[in-house]
Amino acid sequence: MAVERFDAVTVVRMCSGENRFRPDSVAAIDAALDEVQRAEPPAGLVLTGEGKFFSNGLDLDWLGSAPEGSLDRLLHGVHALLARVLAFPAVTVAAINGHAYAGGAMLALACDFRVMRADRGYLCLPEVDLGMPFTVGMTELLRARMTPATATSAMVYGTRYGAAAALAAMLVDEVAEQSEVLPAALRRADVLAGKQPGVLGTIKERLHAGPLAALRAGAG
Repeated sequence: MAVERFDAVTVVRMCSGENRFRPDSVAAIDAALDEVQRAEPPAGLVLTGEGKFFSNGLDLDWLGSAPEGSLDRLLHGVHALLARVLAFPAVTVAAINGHAYAGGAMLALACDFRVMRADRGYLCLPEVDLGMPFTVGMTELLRARMTPATATSAMVYGTRYGAAAALAAMLVDEVAEQSEVLPAALRRADVLAGKQPGVLGTIKERLHAGPLAALRAGAG
């Protein structure tokens, strides 16, 4: 995990290959968010990955050899992370530099805005093909971020969205060439980085009350 400040905006970069979620990686993102919240003056947040991957979600290989009960504990941590990003008391932008699958796509969708690389990478929710139904908390988050038609396509059929299709489906707010993804995300975050954290956090808590309640229930 790398954290870098650009004036009023902090970039949190996941830099562990496919950036899959394990207890240590979720804890590392949480620690980076702690650092952002401690920043003075209040800062915007850009989440991004490295190379071909934004994040490919749960680390299924790790889960295959993990102790019994690890999936439940990991899901609790992921639910808590998604809730934290959804209600984060600063503007949040996902700079989707590459593939965003499953939980990685949900992390991007928990942000306020999304900028996606135009020429490479997919946003996809493949849980139906993995035999893993969405949790209630994840379902509520996704429903809040999608039209009913897109939710059916993305969640029921596991459609892969390239940048142009993701923009048309309103899953992302902007597409950009590879070299411009991060600068575009920084511009979006910088414009809103001066909003009062307490006010912004309260507004998000009330705006996203349903998904937040479901995610926090899943976080135990």
